[in-house]
Order: sequence, then C-alpha cells, then structure tokens
Amino acid sequence: MNLHEYQGKEILASFGVRIQRGIVAHNAKEAVDAAKQLTAETGTGWHVIKAQVHAGGRGKGGGVKLAKNLKEVEEIAGQIIGMNLITPQTSAEGKKVHQVLVAEDVYYPGASETKEFYMSVVLNRGTGRNMIMYSTEGGMDIEEVAEKTPHLIFTEEIDPGTGLLPFQARKIAFNLGLSGTAFKEMTKFVASLYKAYVESDSSMFEINPVLKTSDDKIMAVDAKVSIDDNALYRRKQYAEMRDLREENAIEVEAGALGLNYVDLDGNVGCMVNGAGLAMATMDLIKQAGGEPANFLDVGGTADAARVEAAFKIILKDPAVKAILINIFGGIVRCDRVAQGVIDAYKNMGTINVPIIVRLQGTNADLAKELIDNSGLDVQSAVQFQEAADKVKAVLG
Repeated sequence: MNLHEYQGKEILASFGVRIQRGIVAHNAKEAVDAAKQLTAETGTGWHVIKAQVHAGGRGKGGGVKLAKNLKEVEEIAGQIIGMNLITPQTSAEGKKVHQVLVAEDVYYPGASETKEFYMSVVLNRGTGRNMIMYSTEGGMDIEEVAEKTPHLIFTEEIDPGTGLLPFQARKIAFNLGLSGTAFKEMTKFVASLYKAYVESDSSMFEINPVLKTSDDKIMAVDAKVSIDDNALYRRKQYAEMRDLREENAIEVEAGALGLNYVDLDGNVGCMVNGAGLAMATMDLIKQAGGEPANFLDVGGTADAARVEAAFKIILKDPAVKAILINIFGGIVRCDRVAQGVIDAYKNMGTINVPIIVRLQGTNADLAKELIDNSGLDVQSAVQFQEAADKVKAVLG
C-alpha cells in the first residue's frame, strides 16, 4: 500500500525522524491558511507547494513549486489542485491532484552550504536482508545515478539477528562526507529511519532528498513509503491512510471481491487459480503472440459466483480480445470449475470475446465434456500447447 508524502512524513516523525514540516490543503484558501499557520509555528517566509499523488518526479511535471508570498501560495495551490499531473512515473493521462502539502522552506541561508543526499531502506531479495541504500547524489533520479555513476551509490546490509548496529550508522554518515554536528545528526537519522521502516512493516522507505541544512540539521524533505499489505491487519492505523483515489479502480473492485488482480496493458484476459500458474499462463500467452491483459488469481474456490465476478472484472478492460481460463484441479475439481464457467456465462448473457478454457487435474475429462456439450461459444483444451494454439488462432 503506497502512501502520500505527508503520510510517510507522519510515520517518520512518530519515530523521531526530523522532517520538513507541512500542512495538507484541499483548496487554495486552505493552502493560504496553512501557510499562515506554518509561518507562525516555524518562522518560514517562503513555502513549498507539493502535489500529493502516488508518483515520483512531481517536480518535473510542475507539481512542486516555491511560493514567496501568500498571493503566490494561493495562485500556485489553485493551479496544482485539480490538475492532471503527468510525471515519468504516471500514465500518459497522469494523476488528478486532490490535495497539496504546504511545506516550510528549509533551504535557508546559514553558516554552511546545504547538501542533498539520497537514502532508502528496502529488502534485498537476493540475500533476504534489509538494506540501506544511500548516495551523495540526492535530489536526482537514483536510476540515472546508478547508470552513469554507480560508484556513488553505497549499500549497507542489516543482519536480522542484530538489527542496525551503531557502527553501521556511523559508516553511512562517514561515506556521505559528514563531520561534526551533521555527522552526529545523520547517525541519529539513520537509526530512526531504520526503526520506522521495521516497526511500520514497510516494504520501502525512500527519502530523496535527505537534507543537511545550513545549520547542520539532517531532515527528510520528501518521503516515498510503501506498507506491506500483508501486515495491515496489525497496523490498522496505517490501513486507514489508504487513498483509493490513487489506485487502479478495477484492482480496487477486484480486491473487494477477494480476487488477486493486477491490471496490465495486453489483449488477452487471464483467469487462473494459483499465482505460479498465473505467471506461467502469461508466458504462454506471450509465446502465442499475445500480451496478457491482467494477472488474475481466482484462488481455490472457482465456483460460478467467483468465475462470474472474474469475468466481469476482465471485461471491464476494452482492450481484451480473448480470455484464457487456465485451471489446475488439485484442491478444486475441474468439473465444478467447468460448471461454474457455464453457469457464469449463462448468467451474463452474451460475451463478445472468444473464451478458451484449459482444465487439467481432477476430473479434467468430465470438465472438457461439460464445456464441449454446453452449446456455448467456449473452446476447451487439455494441454498447455493446445491452449496456446487456440489463443493464437483467435488472435490471428
């Protein structure tokens, strides 16, 4: 589950991480009121207006702007709220902005020069350990830094048995070229950031930039956070932060029906039981010359109601030109799935795209017989290659 910047900062602050302070506003008037409140609380004279959407690169799309007075706060907030923000991480249509974060200006003049760093905490799947990734090149696309100057990216893996050790936090601060007060501040920042990541059950914490201010404070100016969905049952305070407006509407609907669905850009809808088989089915579609339109795992109870719900979800995508149902009958019997497909088809009336059903496992022969004798425009298959050939034929 992705969070907005202001929500990620709330979590960070709750674990003692210093953040760039800000107030959320839903219209231009609220933005002005937020700016006045921030000035009273922090003394800031300028304000940064940031679009709150689940996408990076907001500044490149015009979603992050500096306001030097209250008039500019009102004008900029009015421009950003309601716009479709297009960034390198959104679709061509962009994301509609419903709210902005009015934040304090932290790039104030002082005794030393400000510096921006990159820092994230993620799971290294190769080693099964959490990893802190960091760089002196903050404020830039980390992918570009990795491609052009990989020697400027450092990593620190954390032993799950000991957790983050003090010497590791000091090593990070040293590699970032810090000393004195800034060095001490960074070690505290790293320790608090890692604690926030672990204790919030996050799958990613990305801070870009981490700022060293002109008076040697270390703070999070941005926060990109993803919470592990599987942990939300025990993190109800974070579950309440979910913003469904930022998510794919079809995926949200499928989730409410208990279906594991991911929307893709292809032309062949998939209905499969089991994540591994679903991945193999998508490979099958690619080999047949098609492109998978979705990942859809109906689970082990593929009865008529569940199959009908899955049909309706798949058919919401106008790009779907065919549907491949691929069920392995281990726990669930193939004849029951076949009957579910037939009942769902009849309940829905006419389905205007070809359907190929491949059932293998318990009672697969009975299932094929049911499909073949149903009188419906549904093609049956038993072997993987047979299903692939039929997909290729209907697409051709």
